[in-house]
Amino acid sequence: MDEAEAASIRRRIEELTLEHRDLDHAITRLSHDPHMDQLALSRMKKRKLLLKDMIERLESSLIPDIDA
Repeated sequence: MDEAEAASIRRRIEELTLEHRDLDHAITRLSHDPHMDQLALSRMKKRKLLLKDMIERLESSLIPDIDA
């Protein structure tokens, strides 16, 4: 992996991390609302988990392979 590709992956990780954090704040805020649509809240939580998985996959792609 060249440096430009690694930089692109790092930028994408930053974008996803920001979205994950924003979603976390929104979920926390909306979960205290008794009139919140539970289906929408559930979808937000699933999206948050998907973002976490995407971030972890991208982070692992930055780790160089070790020859055995």
